[in-house]
Amino acid sequence: MLSRSGPLGELALLFTPGGMVLAQTVLATPIITALAHRAIEAPWQEYGGALRVDGATRLRSIRMLLAIAQRPIITAVLAGFGRTISEVGAVLIVGGNIAGYTRTMTTAIALETSKGDLGLALGLGFILIGITVAVSAAAFVLGEKE
Repeated sequence: MLSRSGPLGELALLFTPGGMVLAQTVLATPIITALAHRAIEAPWQEYGGALRVDGATRLRSIRMLLAIAQRPIITAVLAGFGRTISEVGAVLIVGGNIAGYTRTMTTAIALETSKGDLGLALGLGFILIGITVAVSAAAFVLGEKE
C-alpha cells in the first residue's frame, strides 16, 4: 500500500513517522470502533427514543450518549492504545526501525533481544509497561472526575 508502486506511494509515507501513525491508526480503529459501538448500544436503546422525542439533534444525542457511556468509551480507547503501543510488526514493516527516526520502544526491544542484549531489552520493556500503566491510571482517574 505505501510502497512507491502502491496506491498510496505518491504520499511517500514508507519509512516515515507519518506512515507509522497511519499503520497504527489502521490497526486501532476497528478495535475502538467495535468497542465504542458496543458501549453506546445499550444507552441508545434506553435513552435514544427519549432524546428524539425531546428534540435533540443527532449531534447532541451522540454527545449525550458518549457522556452516559464514558467509562466503556475510555476502555475502548485504552484497548486501542494497548494494541498500538504493543505493535511491532506493522511498525517494523512501515517504519523500517531506523535509529533516531522511526525506531520505537517495541522495535528497539525486538532489536536488542535479537542482538542478545537482554538487560537493555528488559529495561525498555519495564519502561513500556510503566508508561502503559501510567496512561491507563490517568485515564481512569480523569474518567472518575467527570
